[in-house]
Amino acid sequence: MRLYPESALVQLEFDKIRQILQEHARTAYAKEKATNLRIHTRKEYIELELSQTHEYKLLQQQGQNFPNDFTHPFSKELKLLGIPGAMLSAEEFMLVRRLATNMGNIFRWFDAERRSAYPALAQVIDELYYEKVIVELIDDVLDEYGVVKDNASDDLYKIRMSLFRKRNELRRMFEKVVAKLNKAGYTADIDESFSNGRRVVAVFSEHKRQVKGILHGESDSRKTAFIEPEETIELNNEVFSLESEEAREVNRILRELTSRLSVYADLLKRYLQAAGEYDFIRAKAKLAIDINGNLPNIVDKALIELKDAYHPLLLLYNKQSGKRTIPVTITLDEKKRILVISGPNAGGKTVSMKTIGLNQLMVQSGLLVPVSPVSQMGIFKQLFIHIGDTQSIEFELSTYSSHLLHMKHFIETANGKTLFFIDELGSGSDPNLGGAFAEVIMEELNRKHAMGIVTTHYLNLKVMANHVPGIINGAMAFDEKNLLPLYELKIGKPGSSYTFSIAERIGLPKQLIQKARNLVSEDHFKLDKLLNRTEQDLQHLSKEKKELDKLLKENARLKAEMEKVMDKERHRQQVELLKQQNRITEDRLAYLKDMERKLRQIVLDYKKTEKKEEVIKHLHGLLFKQKEQVVVNKLAKKVDSKYKELPSDITIGSLVKLKKNYQVGEVKEIRGKRAIVQIGVIPMNVDLADLVRVEKVDTEGKN
Repeated sequence: MRLYPESALVQLEFDKIRQILQEHARTAYAKEKATNLRIHTRKEYIELELSQTHEYKLLQQQGQNFPNDFTHPFSKELKLLGIPGAMLSAEEFMLVRRLATNMGNIFRWFDAERRSAYPALAQVIDELYYEKVIVELIDDVLDEYGVVKDNASDDLYKIRMSLFRKRNELRRMFEKVVAKLNKAGYTADIDESFSNGRRVVAVFSEHKRQVKGILHGESDSRKTAFIEPEETIELNNEVFSLESEEAREVNRILRELTSRLSVYADLLKRYLQAAGEYDFIRAKAKLAIDINGNLPNIVDKALIELKDAYHPLLLLYNKQSGKRTIPVTITLDEKKRILVISGPNAGGKTVSMKTIGLNQLMVQSGLLVPVSPVSQMGIFKQLFIHIGDTQSIEFELSTYSSHLLHMKHFIETANGKTLFFIDELGSGSDPNLGGAFAEVIMEELNRKHAMGIVTTHYLNLKVMANHVPGIINGAMAFDEKNLLPLYELKIGKPGSSYTFSIAERIGLPKQLIQKARNLVSEDHFKLDKLLNRTEQDLQHLSKEKKELDKLLKENARLKAEMEKVMDKERHRQQVELLKQQNRITEDRLAYLKDMERKLRQIVLDYKKTEKKEEVIKHLHGLLFKQKEQVVVNKLAKKVDSKYKELPSDITIGSLVKLKKNYQVGEVKEIRGKRAIVQIGVIPMNVDLADLVRVEKVDTEGKN
C-alpha cells in the first residue's frame, strides 16, 4: 500500500499495534515480522492471513493446544549446517532434534479431520514434509542429555573403556598417597583438588619440600601448596592423553554427523520458518482476543461497510480503566464516497476518523479487527492522511501553506482505490477563502472517485454535502442539556459546533457571549441554531424510536403469549367435548349390554318354560313399552337441571340443545334446514331436526 505522508502509520497509531503484536511474539522470526508488518493490497493474501488468524483464535478460545513449542533463536546455527567442513556442537544438535520433533508433532496434529477444519493453518506446511531420519541420526549419536554415546563409534568405545580403567587406577593410587601424607600430617584441610585437569594434593606450604612431585601452585594466602604426587604423574599423563583422544574422536563423530545432516539444511531452515510463522499467527490471534477482533467479509473493491467498529487502542485503554467505548457504524460506497463530519471540538470527530483508518490498515495487514462480523471491508491501494498542524520550519511553510501542499498531493495522485482522511479541511486561513478552497478540493476528490472522511466546522461544506452526489453529512452527537459530547457518529445530518453552548459551559461572562452573538451574521447564526435544534430533535426522535421499539417487542411478546393461551383453551374445549361424547357412548354401550343380557335371558326362559306366551309378553314389554323413553344419563340430568325446553321455533340468536349429546349453544346462522351453532369457541353445522330450543332456568328464583 502506498502511504502519504511517511508519518501516516504513526498518525494512525499503527506503530502501537505493531508494538503490541511484537510483545505477543515469542520467536525472533515472529518479532521481526511484527516489526515490519506488511500491508497487502491483494485479496488472496489478505484473506489467507485473516483466515489463519481466525482459525488460531478459535483454537485459543476453545482451549485447544497447538503443538508449536520451538521458540529458540536458531537461524545462525542452522547456517553452519550447510557449510562444508563445519561442525555443530552437541547442544546445537539437541536444538536441531527439538526443531524436527516440533515439526513432527505439528504434522501429527494435522490429521484429516483437522486439515479440513483448519485449512488456512494447514497451508503453512502444505509444501513441507516430515523427515524422521533427522531425529534417528541424532539419536544414534547423542543420548537424551546431549552427550555422545559410548557406542557412537568403535574407537570411542575403546578409548572410554581405557579411560575408565585408568581413572580407577589413578583414584586408587591417589587415595593411597593422600592417606600416607595425611598420616604424616602434611595435608591441609582440603585433601585434594584439580589443577589444569590434573589431580593434585593440598599440603601445608612448610611441608611441600617433603612431598615428592610437581608443584602446580599455591593458595592466595601462601599457606597451602598444590602438588601432583610423583606416584600419580605417569597415570595423570595417560588419563590426559586418553581424554585428548576422546575429545578428538567426539569432534570427528560430531563433524561426521554434521556432514550427514547437511543434506537436510534447507528443510530444517523451512522447519524453523514454519515454527516462526505459526508463532506469528499465534501472536495475531492473541491480539485479536485482546481487542475482540473479528473476521469481516473482504471484497476486492473500494468499500467501507462497518457495523459497531471500535478503535482498537481506545478499546484496550477503556477496558483497563473500566470505561465504555462507543462504536462507529458507517458505510462508504460508490454512491456515498465522502463523509463530512461536523460537531463540537473534543466530540470524537478525529477518533471516529482514526477508527476507520486504523481498522483498514489492520485488516489489510492480516489482523482481525474489532468490528461486527457482518461488516464488509474493501481493499485500498493508497492511503492519504492529513491531521493536525503540519507547518514546516525547514521549508518556511505556514500551517495553511503546508495544508495546501498536502491537498495538492491528494488531488494529483488520488484515484478510485484511494482512502483519505483530512482533519479540519480548509482551516488555517480566512474562513470564507479557506471554505471556498475546501469546497474545490472536496469536489475534485469526489470527481476522482476517491473515498474518505473530512472533518470540518465550515457551514459551506455542510451545505455542499447536502446537495452534491457522492458526499454525505455526518455529525458527532452532543447533549445540549448537559453540554457534554456523546461521542456517537450520526450519519445523514450535519452537526453544530456548539460554540456558544460550550462557552457557556466553561463559564465565560454572559455579556461577552452575547456580544459575540451580535457580531455573527444573522443568517449564519440562524443556520447554526437550526443545526442545534435539528440535532437535538434527532436525538429525541432516536430516543422515542428506541422506546417504541421496546414497546413493540413487548407487544409482540404479549401477543405470542395470548396466542399460546388461546391455543391451550381451544385444545381444552376440544378435549372436554370429546370426553362428553365418550361419556354418552359409554352410556349407550352400557344400555346395549344390559339389553343383550336381558334378551339372552328371555331366549333361555323361552326354551325352558312351557308358558311361551308369558315370555313373549315379557319380550314385547321390554322392546316396545318404553319406545319413546329417553335414555337418561348424568349429562342429560345436568343439562335438564339448568335448561328447560321451549316449543317455539328456532331463530338466529336462539339458545338450543343438541338432542344427541346434550350440548348447549347459540344459533349464529340458519342455512336452509341446517344451523350454525356456537358451542364455546367452536362453531358446529347441525341439522335443525337435531336441535330443540331451550332457555336457562332461573335457579336463584327457585331458591
